[in-house]
Amino acid sequence: MRIESIRLKNYRAFRDVQLKDIPSFCVLVGANGTGKSTLFSVFAFLRDAMSSNITAALGRLGGSRGFQEVRSRGSVGPIEIELKIRADVGTGPAKLITYELVIDEVDGRPMVAREILKYRRGSAGKPWHFIDFTNGAGVAVTNEIDSVADEAELVRESQTLKSPDILAIKGLAQFERFPAAVALGTLIENWHLSDFHISRARPEQEAGYAEHLSREGENLSLVVEYLQKQHRATFEKILLKLAQRVPGMAKVESKVTEEGRVLLKFQDGSFEDPFLARYVSDGTIKMLAYLVLLHDPAPHPLLCIEEPENQLYPALLAELAEEFRDYAQRGGQVFVSTHSPDFLNAVELDEAFWLVKKDGYTQVQRARDDGQIAAYVSEGDKLGYLWKQGFFEGADPR
Repeated sequence: MRIESIRLKNYRAFRDVQLKDIPSFCVLVGANGTGKSTLFSVFAFLRDAMSSNITAALGRLGGSRGFQEVRSRGSVGPIEIELKIRADVGTGPAKLITYELVIDEVDGRPMVAREILKYRRGSAGKPWHFIDFTNGAGVAVTNEIDSVADEAELVRESQTLKSPDILAIKGLAQFERFPAAVALGTLIENWHLSDFHISRARPEQEAGYAEHLSREGENLSLVVEYLQKQHRATFEKILLKLAQRVPGMAKVESKVTEEGRVLLKFQDGSFEDPFLARYVSDGTIKMLAYLVLLHDPAPHPLLCIEEPENQLYPALLAELAEEFRDYAQRGGQVFVSTHSPDFLNAVELDEAFWLVKKDGYTQVQRARDDGQIAAYVSEGDKLGYLWKQGFFEGADPR
Protein backbone atom coordinates (compact mmCIF):
# COMPACT_ATOMS: atom_id res chain seq x y z
CA MET A 1 0.00 0.00 0.00
CA ARG A 2 1.41 3.40 -0.98
CA ILE A 3 0.20 6.98 -1.39
CA GLU A 4 0.99 8.06 -4.94
CA SER A 5 -0.61 11.50 -4.94
CA ILE A 6 -1.94 14.11 -2.51
CA ARG A 7 -3.97 17.12 -3.65
CA LEU A 8 -5.05 19.83 -1.21
CA LYS A 9 -7.23 22.84 -1.88
CA ASN A 10 -8.11 25.52 0.67
CA TYR A 11 -6.42 23.52 3.45
CA ARG A 12 -4.53 25.94 5.68
CA ALA A 13 -1.33 27.07 3.94
CA PHE A 14 -2.09 24.86 0.94
CA ARG A 15 -4.45 26.85 -1.22
CA ASP A 16 -4.05 24.59 -4.23
CA VAL A 17 -1.15 22.09 -4.37
CA GLN A 18 -0.52 18.55 -5.50
CA LEU A 19 2.29 16.11 -4.80
CA LYS A 20 2.45 13.55 -7.59
CA ASP A 21 4.28 10.26 -8.01
CA ILE A 22 5.25 10.25 -4.33
CA PRO A 23 8.10 7.82 -3.60
CA SER A 24 8.10 5.25 -0.81
CA PHE A 25 10.61 7.42 1.05
CA CYS A 26 9.66 11.09 0.79
CA VAL A 27 11.73 13.89 2.36
CA LEU A 28 10.42 17.43 2.83
CA VAL A 29 12.54 20.50 3.51
CA GLY A 30 11.62 24.15 3.88
CA ALA A 31 11.77 27.12 6.20
CA ASN A 32 9.72 27.20 9.39
CA GLY A 33 6.08 28.00 8.73
CA THR A 34 5.96 26.67 5.18
CA GLY A 35 3.65 23.79 6.06
CA LYS A 36 5.68 20.63 6.61
CA SER A 37 3.75 19.80 9.79
CA THR A 38 0.52 20.93 8.12
CA LEU A 39 0.97 18.28 5.45
CA PHE A 40 1.26 15.62 8.15
CA SER A 41 -1.84 17.02 9.85
CA VAL A 42 -3.94 15.91 6.88
CA PHE A 43 -3.55 12.29 7.99
CA ALA A 44 -4.34 13.16 11.61
CA PHE A 45 -7.42 15.06 10.45
CA LEU A 46 -8.69 12.10 8.42
CA ARG A 47 -8.10 9.69 11.32
CA ASP A 48 -9.96 12.00 13.71
CA ALA A 49 -12.80 12.31 11.20
CA MET A 50 -13.03 8.53 10.88
CA SER A 51 -13.05 7.97 14.63
CA SER A 52 -15.62 10.73 15.25
CA ASN A 53 -16.85 13.16 12.59
CA ILE A 54 -15.80 16.14 10.49
CA THR A 55 -17.00 18.68 13.05
CA ALA A 56 -14.86 17.21 15.84
CA ALA A 57 -11.83 16.78 13.56
CA LEU A 58 -12.03 20.40 12.40
CA GLY A 59 -12.38 21.48 16.03
CA ARG A 60 -9.13 19.75 16.96
CA LEU A 61 -7.33 21.57 14.17
CA GLY A 62 -8.98 24.98 14.29
CA GLY A 63 -10.55 25.34 17.72
CA SER A 64 -14.00 26.84 18.13
CA ARG A 65 -13.96 28.33 14.62
CA GLY A 66 -13.13 24.93 13.11
CA PHE A 67 -13.87 25.18 9.40
CA GLN A 68 -13.04 28.88 9.13
CA GLU A 69 -9.62 28.39 10.76
CA VAL A 70 -8.70 25.33 8.71
CA ARG A 71 -9.77 26.81 5.38
CA SER A 72 -6.99 28.84 3.77
CA ARG A 73 -7.09 32.47 4.82
CA GLY A 74 -8.65 34.76 2.28
CA SER A 75 -10.08 31.89 0.26
CA VAL A 76 -13.65 30.96 -0.53
CA GLY A 77 -15.22 27.63 -1.35
CA PRO A 78 -14.86 24.22 0.27
CA ILE A 79 -11.84 22.40 1.65
CA GLU A 80 -10.79 19.63 -0.72
CA ILE A 81 -8.58 16.62 -0.01
CA GLU A 82 -7.72 14.01 -2.61
CA LEU A 83 -5.59 10.93 -2.01
CA LYS A 84 -4.51 8.42 -4.62
CA ILE A 85 -3.25 5.18 -3.09
CA ARG A 86 -1.98 2.00 -4.69
CA ALA A 87 -3.43 -0.99 -2.85
CA ASP A 88 -4.52 -4.59 -3.23
CA VAL A 89 -8.31 -4.98 -3.41
CA GLY A 90 -8.30 -8.70 -4.17
CA THR A 91 -8.97 -8.43 -7.91
CA GLY A 92 -5.66 -8.88 -9.70
CA PRO A 93 -2.78 -6.39 -9.53
CA ALA A 94 -2.85 -3.53 -7.02
CA LYS A 95 -5.25 -0.77 -8.06
CA LEU A 96 -4.87 2.99 -8.00
CA ILE A 97 -7.67 4.09 -5.67
CA THR A 98 -8.78 7.71 -5.63
CA TYR A 99 -10.47 9.16 -2.56
CA GLU A 100 -12.01 12.62 -2.89
CA LEU A 101 -13.33 14.51 0.12
CA VAL A 102 -15.02 17.91 -0.14
CA ILE A 103 -15.90 19.72 3.10
CA ASP A 104 -18.10 22.79 3.20
CA GLU A 105 -20.02 24.79 5.77
CA VAL A 106 -23.77 25.42 5.68
CA ASP A 107 -25.39 27.76 8.21
CA GLY A 108 -22.23 27.60 10.31
CA ARG A 109 -22.16 23.80 10.41
CA PRO A 110 -19.45 21.71 8.68
CA MET A 111 -20.63 18.97 6.36
CA VAL A 112 -19.29 16.46 3.86
CA ALA A 113 -20.38 18.07 0.60
CA ARG A 114 -18.98 15.19 -1.48
CA GLU A 115 -17.18 11.94 -0.81
CA ILE A 116 -16.07 9.66 -3.62
CA LEU A 117 -14.00 6.49 -3.72
CA LYS A 118 -13.21 5.16 -7.18
CA TYR A 119 -10.79 2.99 -9.14
CA ARG A 120 -10.47 1.13 -12.44
CA ARG A 121 -11.29 -2.56 -12.41
CA GLY A 122 -9.51 -3.03 -15.75
CA SER A 123 -6.47 -1.48 -17.40
CA ALA A 124 -8.31 1.23 -19.30
CA GLY A 125 -11.38 3.44 -19.18
CA LYS A 126 -12.73 5.76 -16.54
CA PRO A 127 -12.58 4.78 -12.86
CA TRP A 128 -15.78 3.30 -11.45
CA HIS A 129 -17.36 4.99 -8.44
CA PHE A 130 -17.70 2.47 -5.63
CA ILE A 131 -18.69 5.05 -2.99
CA ASP A 132 -20.42 8.31 -3.91
CA PHE A 133 -22.06 10.44 -1.21
CA THR A 134 -23.33 14.01 -1.15
CA ASN A 135 -24.51 15.87 1.97
CA GLY A 136 -24.96 12.69 4.00
CA ALA A 137 -26.68 10.52 1.40
CA GLY A 138 -25.42 8.41 -1.48
CA VAL A 139 -24.66 4.98 -2.83
CA ALA A 140 -22.13 2.22 -2.20
CA VAL A 141 -21.42 -0.73 -4.50
CA THR A 142 -22.20 -3.97 -2.69
CA ASN A 143 -20.71 -6.45 -5.21
CA GLU A 144 -17.26 -4.85 -5.42
CA ILE A 145 -15.45 -8.11 -4.71
CA ASP A 146 -17.30 -9.99 -7.47
CA SER A 147 -15.92 -10.50 -10.98
CA VAL A 148 -17.77 -7.67 -12.67
CA ALA A 149 -16.77 -6.90 -16.26
CA ASP A 150 -19.11 -4.00 -16.96
CA GLU A 151 -19.97 -1.01 -14.83
CA ALA A 152 -23.65 -1.64 -15.52
CA GLU A 153 -23.35 -4.87 -13.51
CA LEU A 154 -22.46 -3.02 -10.31
CA VAL A 155 -25.08 -3.22 -7.60
CA ARG A 156 -25.44 0.15 -5.89
CA GLU A 157 -27.21 0.41 -2.58
CA SER A 158 -28.57 3.75 -1.41
CA GLN A 159 -27.73 4.82 2.14
CA THR A 160 -28.37 7.84 4.33
CA LEU A 161 -25.91 8.68 7.09
CA LYS A 162 -27.27 9.78 10.45
CA SER A 163 -25.49 13.10 10.08
CA PRO A 164 -24.00 14.96 7.08
CA ASP A 165 -20.71 15.48 8.92
CA ILE A 166 -19.95 11.73 9.08
CA LEU A 167 -17.64 10.04 6.57
CA ALA A 168 -19.19 7.21 4.59
CA ILE A 169 -15.93 5.24 4.72
CA LYS A 170 -16.10 5.30 8.53
CA GLY A 171 -18.63 2.47 8.49
CA LEU A 172 -17.87 0.83 5.16
CA ALA A 173 -14.19 0.32 6.02
CA GLN A 174 -15.29 -2.23 8.65
CA PHE A 175 -16.71 -4.66 6.07
CA GLU A 176 -14.65 -6.94 3.83
CA ARG A 177 -17.11 -6.59 0.96
CA PHE A 178 -15.83 -3.01 0.50
CA PRO A 179 -12.10 -3.79 -0.05
CA ALA A 180 -11.11 -0.34 -1.36
CA ALA A 181 -12.68 1.32 1.68
CA VAL A 182 -10.91 -1.23 3.91
CA ALA A 183 -7.55 -0.41 2.30
CA LEU A 184 -8.07 3.32 2.73
CA GLY A 185 -9.32 2.87 6.29
CA THR A 186 -6.33 0.72 7.18
CA LEU A 187 -3.98 3.41 5.92
CA ILE A 188 -5.72 6.23 7.77
CA GLU A 189 -6.29 4.39 11.05
CA ASN A 190 -2.76 2.97 11.26
CA TRP A 191 -0.62 5.90 10.14
CA HIS A 192 1.93 7.00 12.73
CA LEU A 193 3.51 10.35 13.48
CA SER A 194 6.77 10.09 15.41
CA ASP A 195 7.52 13.22 17.42
CA PHE A 196 9.99 11.64 19.83
CA HIS A 197 10.77 13.45 23.09
CA ILE A 198 13.79 12.14 24.98
CA SER A 199 12.48 13.50 28.28
CA ARG A 200 9.37 11.34 27.88
CA ALA A 201 11.36 8.16 27.24
CA ARG A 202 13.77 8.39 30.18
CA PRO A 203 11.44 7.94 33.21
CA GLU A 204 10.47 4.50 34.48
CA GLN A 205 7.08 3.29 33.28
CA GLU A 206 4.30 1.45 35.04
CA ALA A 207 4.37 -2.21 34.05
CA GLY A 208 2.20 -2.82 31.02
CA TYR A 209 2.19 -4.00 27.44
CA ALA A 210 3.08 -2.19 24.21
CA GLU A 211 3.96 -3.53 20.76
CA HIS A 212 4.48 -0.22 18.97
CA LEU A 213 6.41 2.87 19.96
CA SER A 214 4.08 5.75 20.82
CA ARG A 215 4.22 9.19 19.20
CA GLU A 216 6.43 10.77 21.89
CA GLY A 217 8.20 7.56 22.92
CA GLU A 218 7.13 7.39 26.56
CA ASN A 219 6.53 3.63 26.23
CA LEU A 220 10.04 2.84 24.92
CA SER A 221 10.88 0.53 27.85
CA LEU A 222 7.65 -1.42 27.35
CA VAL A 223 8.31 -1.94 23.63
CA VAL A 224 11.89 -3.01 24.36
CA GLU A 225 10.51 -5.54 26.85
CA TYR A 226 8.04 -6.81 24.23
CA LEU A 227 10.75 -7.19 21.57
CA GLN A 228 13.25 -8.96 23.81
CA LYS A 229 10.57 -11.48 24.84
CA GLN A 230 8.51 -11.95 21.69
CA HIS A 231 10.89 -11.07 18.83
CA ARG A 232 14.34 -11.95 20.09
CA ALA A 233 16.01 -12.06 16.66
CA THR A 234 14.76 -8.57 15.85
CA PHE A 235 15.86 -7.32 19.26
CA GLU A 236 19.36 -8.74 18.78
CA LYS A 237 19.56 -7.00 15.40
CA ILE A 238 18.61 -3.70 17.07
CA LEU A 239 21.31 -4.18 19.72
CA LEU A 240 23.92 -4.95 17.07
CA LYS A 241 23.13 -1.79 15.13
CA LEU A 242 23.06 0.29 18.30
CA ALA A 243 26.52 -1.02 19.27
CA GLN A 244 27.83 -0.10 15.81
CA ARG A 245 26.60 3.48 16.17
CA VAL A 246 27.23 4.12 19.88
CA PRO A 247 30.83 3.28 20.85
CA GLY A 248 31.07 0.98 23.85
CA MET A 249 27.38 0.10 24.04
CA ALA A 250 27.27 -3.64 24.72
CA LYS A 251 23.77 -4.39 25.96
CA VAL A 252 20.30 -2.97 26.55
CA GLU A 253 17.55 -4.65 28.48
CA SER A 254 14.20 -3.89 30.02
CA LYS A 255 13.69 -4.83 33.67
CA VAL A 256 10.58 -4.89 35.88
CA THR A 257 11.23 -3.65 39.41
CA GLU A 258 9.67 -5.02 42.60
CA GLU A 259 7.43 -1.95 42.62
CA GLY A 260 5.97 -2.95 39.26
CA ARG A 261 7.77 -0.36 37.15
CA VAL A 262 9.67 -1.00 33.90
CA LEU A 263 13.06 0.59 33.38
CA LEU A 264 15.75 0.48 30.71
CA LYS A 265 19.25 -0.64 31.67
CA PHE A 266 22.29 -0.02 29.48
CA GLN A 267 25.59 -1.87 29.64
CA ASP A 268 28.80 -0.17 28.56
CA GLY A 269 31.47 -2.73 27.78
CA SER A 270 34.03 -0.72 29.76
CA PHE A 271 32.12 -1.03 33.04
CA GLU A 272 30.89 -3.99 35.09
CA ASP A 273 27.63 -2.49 36.31
CA PRO A 274 24.80 -1.38 33.98
CA PHE A 275 23.30 2.09 34.26
CA LEU A 276 19.79 3.45 33.87
CA ALA A 277 18.26 5.43 31.01
CA ARG A 278 18.41 8.65 33.02
CA TYR A 279 22.22 8.55 32.77
CA VAL A 280 22.46 7.75 29.04
CA SER A 281 23.16 10.43 26.44
CA ASP A 282 20.30 11.97 24.49
CA GLY A 283 21.70 10.59 21.23
CA THR A 284 21.84 7.02 22.56
CA ILE A 285 18.23 7.12 23.72
CA LYS A 286 17.04 8.59 20.44
CA MET A 287 18.99 6.14 18.28
CA LEU A 288 17.57 3.23 20.29
CA ALA A 289 14.08 4.63 19.85
CA TYR A 290 14.47 4.98 16.07
CA LEU A 291 15.86 1.46 15.75
CA VAL A 292 12.91 0.13 17.75
CA LEU A 293 10.49 2.12 15.59
CA LEU A 294 12.07 1.13 12.28
CA HIS A 295 12.39 -2.56 13.11
CA ASP A 296 8.79 -2.92 14.20
CA PRO A 297 7.70 -6.48 13.24
CA ALA A 298 4.41 -4.99 11.98
CA PRO A 299 5.35 -1.74 10.18
CA HIS A 300 2.86 1.11 10.01
CA PRO A 301 1.54 1.58 6.45
CA LEU A 302 2.47 5.26 6.73
CA LEU A 303 5.15 6.69 9.01
CA CYS A 304 5.74 10.44 9.38
CA ILE A 305 8.77 11.76 11.25
CA GLU A 306 9.59 15.37 12.07
CA GLU A 307 13.22 16.49 12.31
CA PRO A 308 14.89 13.14 13.08
CA GLU A 309 18.30 14.83 13.20
CA ASN A 310 17.76 16.43 16.61
CA GLN A 311 20.23 15.15 19.27
CA LEU A 312 21.97 12.85 16.77
CA TYR A 313 25.59 13.10 15.66
CA PRO A 314 25.62 14.26 12.01
CA ALA A 315 27.71 11.30 10.88
CA LEU A 316 24.86 8.95 11.91
CA LEU A 317 22.24 10.61 9.72
CA ALA A 318 23.20 8.82 6.50
CA GLU A 319 22.70 5.44 8.17
CA LEU A 320 19.42 6.63 9.65
CA ALA A 321 18.18 7.71 6.22
CA GLU A 322 19.02 4.26 4.90
CA GLU A 323 17.03 2.73 7.78
CA PHE A 324 14.02 4.82 6.75
CA ARG A 325 14.44 3.67 3.15
CA ASP A 326 14.63 0.02 4.20
CA TYR A 327 11.48 0.45 6.32
CA ALA A 328 9.65 1.84 3.28
CA GLN A 329 10.77 -1.09 1.15
CA ARG A 330 9.35 -3.49 3.74
CA GLY A 331 5.91 -1.98 3.21
CA GLY A 332 5.65 1.16 5.33
CA GLN A 333 5.82 4.40 3.34
CA VAL A 334 7.90 7.06 5.09
CA PHE A 335 7.54 10.86 5.08
CA VAL A 336 10.31 12.85 6.81
CA SER A 337 10.60 16.59 7.38
CA THR A 338 14.08 17.88 8.11
CA HIS A 339 16.17 20.99 8.67
CA SER A 340 19.45 19.10 8.31
CA PRO A 341 21.63 19.37 5.18
CA ASP A 342 23.56 16.36 6.51
CA PHE A 343 20.41 14.26 6.45
CA LEU A 344 19.47 15.59 3.01
CA ASN A 345 22.89 14.56 1.71
CA ALA A 346 21.79 10.94 2.19
CA VAL A 347 18.59 11.47 0.18
CA GLU A 348 18.25 10.58 -3.48
CA LEU A 349 17.13 13.09 -6.12
CA ASP A 350 13.75 11.40 -6.62
CA GLU A 351 12.99 11.46 -2.87
CA ALA A 352 13.38 15.18 -2.14
CA PHE A 353 10.72 17.91 -2.14
CA TRP A 354 10.84 21.43 -0.82
CA LEU A 355 8.09 23.76 0.39
CA VAL A 356 8.15 27.49 -0.21
CA LYS A 357 5.66 30.26 0.51
CA LYS A 358 4.64 32.62 -2.25
CA ASP A 359 2.02 35.32 -1.77
CA GLY A 360 1.13 33.82 1.61
CA TYR A 361 0.47 30.28 0.40
CA THR A 362 2.68 27.20 0.20
CA GLN A 363 3.85 25.67 -3.04
CA VAL A 364 5.65 22.36 -3.42
CA GLN A 365 8.71 21.89 -5.61
CA ARG A 366 10.48 18.66 -6.45
CA ALA A 367 14.24 18.35 -6.71
CA ARG A 368 14.16 16.10 -9.76
CA ASP A 369 12.07 18.67 -11.67
CA ASP A 370 14.72 21.36 -11.26
CA GLY A 371 17.11 20.99 -14.20
CA GLN A 372 20.05 22.65 -12.49
CA ILE A 373 19.75 20.56 -9.31
CA ALA A 374 19.33 17.36 -11.33
CA ALA A 375 22.42 18.19 -13.40
CA TYR A 376 24.56 18.85 -10.34
CA VAL A 377 23.42 15.61 -8.68
CA SER A 378 24.22 13.65 -11.84
CA GLU A 379 27.77 15.02 -11.55
CA GLY A 380 28.06 13.77 -7.98
CA ASP A 381 26.88 16.71 -5.87
CA LYS A 382 24.78 16.06 -2.75
CA LEU A 383 21.36 17.58 -2.18
CA GLY A 384 22.24 18.91 1.28
CA TYR A 385 25.19 20.88 -0.07
CA LEU A 386 23.07 22.27 -2.89
CA TRP A 387 20.41 23.28 -0.38
CA LYS A 388 22.95 25.14 1.74
CA GLN A 389 24.25 26.90 -1.37
CA GLY A 390 20.79 28.25 -2.17
CA PHE A 391 19.75 26.08 -5.10
CA PHE A 392 16.44 25.19 -3.41
CA GLU A 393 14.87 28.54 -4.21
CA GLY A 394 12.91 29.95 -1.27
CA ALA A 395 13.92 27.16 1.13
CA ASP A 396 16.99 28.59 2.86
CA PRO A 397 18.13 26.09 5.54
CA ARG A 398 19.62 28.80 7.78
